[in-house]
Amino acid sequence: MPGVTPELLALLQTPEGAEALAAAASIGDGEPLAAASALRSRGFGAELAAAALTQASLRRRAAMKFGADAAGMFFTRAGLEQATRAVVAERRAARLAASGVSSLADLGCGLGSDALAAARQGISVYAVEADPVTAEVTAANARALGLAGSLRVACADATTVPVEEFDAVFADPARRQAGRGRVFDPKAYSPPWDFIAGLADRVPRTVLKLAPGIDHGLLPPGAEGEWVSVGGDLVEAAFWCGPLAAAPRRATLIRPAGVVELTGSGEERAGTGPVGAYLYDPDPAVVRSHLVAEFAAGIGGRLADPEIAYVYTDGPVETPYARRLAVTDVLPFSLKRLRALLRERGVGTLEIRKRGSALVPDQLRKDLKLSGPNAAGLVLTRVAGAPTALLTAYS
Repeated sequence: MPGVTPELLALLQTPEGAEALAAAASIGDGEPLAAASALRSRGFGAELAAAALTQASLRRRAAMKFGADAAGMFFTRAGLEQATRAVVAERRAARLAASGVSSLADLGCGLGSDALAAARQGISVYAVEADPVTAEVTAANARALGLAGSLRVACADATTVPVEEFDAVFADPARRQAGRGRVFDPKAYSPPWDFIAGLADRVPRTVLKLAPGIDHGLLPPGAEGEWVSVGGDLVEAAFWCGPLAAAPRRATLIRPAGVVELTGSGEERAGTGPVGAYLYDPDPAVVRSHLVAEFAAGIGGRLADPEIAYVYTDGPVETPYARRLAVTDVLPFSLKRLRALLRERGVGTLEIRKRGSALVPDQLRKDLKLSGPNAAGLVLTRVAGAPTALLTAYS
């Protein structure tokens, strides 16, 4: 199926295009040639049929990120992959609005998830995107969602925007390059890191959306580093600069049961001690924000190794920041001893998690030669520097 072009995008926004999109949505995900044939049999041209089927497929995928809005939006494959999840964008926009921001420059707006969320908060948004097709798609989304009056889209180089004219700046530098995939070095971002890092000097209320693996050392002085997870998946980091900063480090966990936040300095060290009856595997946002010590203190826990982010307690403690496991057995790692113990327990299904171990779980499962009706958990870690295996059960 073809990628969207400005011409096809314009056609999809006509009454005929709307009919083709509705027809494509009714067909669902079927065999591509049969689906295209079905649309053409209804009188739609080949190009329009293919474009409508592509958008219908992308809309179904986009529902995971955009919810009900996805059914009326337009997408590109690359843009959808990189787009901010709506629940994250909505929280960010609400925080900006609560700080008094009334106008925002969105540099590198992509498909417009953050720009749309800000516009819904009553913020006047000037969204800039270097790719002309993506800019057209964002403008189409603003119209589709009734937000065109608050959201102006321009195809331009972000470095040319007079950002000083706005209350705040949001920047989401491109972290992919054509043919090379993800870019991990901030110096290879587009716009370049030097420009991105200098925005806070020009507009104090600046927010930078970055990869979760961003180096803490790149955090501007006095800024807040926030790491966000959705449903246990670490999705992004955000640097909140100037008066927007509310804490040195923040872990934001967005889950179906609600949203929780943990804040702290990110520089504390947790106490150490023996393995306890319960092990807590902190959410990746807690780990990446360097707030494990604050989490451990909150549950009266300790580390068994100063470099491993597993927290232990002697009694069960309820917490939204980690998964809790009951520790049933602790043994120095030995393939032979572990295999014998699992055979004795009749374990045929084993969930393996690891931290501080070089072992490959899939290979270890083969080497253990599991058989039996029972299930168990195995944690591969270090205790006081020594490779250790912990058998666990959910508690």
